[in-house]
Amino acid sequence: MFEADPADAARRWAEQGAQALHIVDLDGARERAPVNLEHVRRIAADSGVPVQLGGGLRTAEAVELALEAGVARVVLGTAAVEDPALVEALAAEHGDRVAVAVDSHAGRVAVEAWQRPSAMSPAELISGLADRGVRRFIHTPVEVDGTLEGPGMDGLDAVDDAVGASEGKWVYSGGIGDVGDLRAIAAADLPALAGVIVGRALYEGRFTVAEGQAALSAA
Repeated sequence: MFEADPADAARRWAEQGAQALHIVDLDGARERAPVNLEHVRRIAADSGVPVQLGGGLRTAEAVELALEAGVARVVLGTAAVEDPALVEALAAEHGDRVAVAVDSHAGRVAVEAWQRPSAMSPAELISGLADRGVRRFIHTPVEVDGTLEGPGMDGLDAVDDAVGASEGKWVYSGGIGDVGDLRAIAAADLPALAGVIVGRALYEGRFTVAEGQAALSAA
């Protein structure tokens, strides 16, 4: 089920027991600045659970606007590669309320909405940003994102080691199609892993929030 109003979807996931909500402002990612903060503000106010927001957050001003809208955490992507000094300043000011999305394609970090590959591996980017004070990361292997065909397991050990070396935490995203995929992630011996983002599989009713949480807890 896909609601016309994103606040309705957010309310539904929260009512089903979601412990946090992950929002991506796709219009903001295209426009290079937040576009849908009014929707975000309503979700943060009404859902009753922490909300994190990514998409178009490339300046300190954009981050401040997002935090003022009530989100618990902002997620930076392209800015982390193009302006690491900005990310360092934001991490120093806001601590764990700042996370970095480390998206990869063929083992290399991808930026600009996954359109431009960089020369860095995810672990290299994470280590460099950890040296600048970042402690929260989201990793997506873009080859599997949206496919519902299972997580991209290659390289997750290196990601976990890089995050864990700074005593940070990270969240996996991409390819989750059923509860077996969640069990596989949870059983992969990734000590720094804090959670898994699930989108399309929940919208398509492949499992419920409660079933997903049970699968992770059991593993």
